[in-house]
Amino acid sequence: MSEPRATLQAGLQSLQLELDSHQVDLMLDFLALLQKWNKVYNLTAVRDPAEMMTHHLLDSLAVVRPLLKQVGARPIKLLDVGSGGGLPGVVIAIACPQIDVTCVDTVAKKAAFIQQAAATLKLPNLHGLHARVETLNALSGPAYDVVAARAFASLLDFSRWSREALGPGGIWMAMKGKHPGDELETLSTEGGAVDVFHVEQLHVPGLGAERCIVWMRPGPRSVA
Repeated sequence: MSEPRATLQAGLQSLQLELDSHQVDLMLDFLALLQKWNKVYNLTAVRDPAEMMTHHLLDSLAVVRPLLKQVGARPIKLLDVGSGGGLPGVVIAIACPQIDVTCVDTVAKKAAFIQQAAATLKLPNLHGLHARVETLNALSGPAYDVVAARAFASLLDFSRWSREALGPGGIWMAMKGKHPGDELETLSTEGGAVDVFHVEQLHVPGLGAERCIVWMRPGPRSVA
C-alpha cells in the first residue's frame, strides 16, 4: 500500500469514517489534481504532499461526521464559500454523494479548478461558481441547506455576506482553528440576528493544531 493511501486509510479509521475503495481513490486523485494545478495557479500555500494530506484532506474529512449528524442522510444542497482549492467542498462531495455541493469563489481560476475537478473525477454533485457570495440570493437561485466556510472570514462577515443564500431552516458551518471567543463576542452584539447553537471541537489525525466547527442559524431577529 502506498504511503498516501496508508495515511488516508489510517486517518479515516481515526475519524470513524467508512469510505469505499472508489471514494478513497477519488480522494487521492483529487489530492494529485490539487498538487498539479497548484504549481501553476497557486490554489493553496501548502506545497508539501504530506502536509496537503493532513492540513487539507484529513482536515476537511474531520467535518463529515459532524455534518451528517446535523443533516442526516437526506439529500441537501451545500454551499462552500471562498472554497479556494475545493476545501472542504470537494472532499464533502466525494464522501457524501447525496450532498449537492457548490463551491463559490471570487477568483475565476479557483472556480475553474472546481469545475475541472468535477469533470475529471466524474462528480455530478460538484459545481464550481465564480461569484461573490453576497450576490447569491435564495429567491433567484438555489436555496442552500448548509452554507459552509473554512478559514474564510470572521463569523460576523461570513453570516452577513451569505445570509441571502441560506434556505429556510438552513444552518451555517464555520470551520475555525482555535475557539473563536472574540468573534463569538462580536457576533453577540448583533442582537439575536445569529444563533450560535453549538461549538464543536475537532480532532484531525496527524495535525497538532486546534480545530473546531461553529454551528449557527439565523436568530429570531433576522426572520421577517
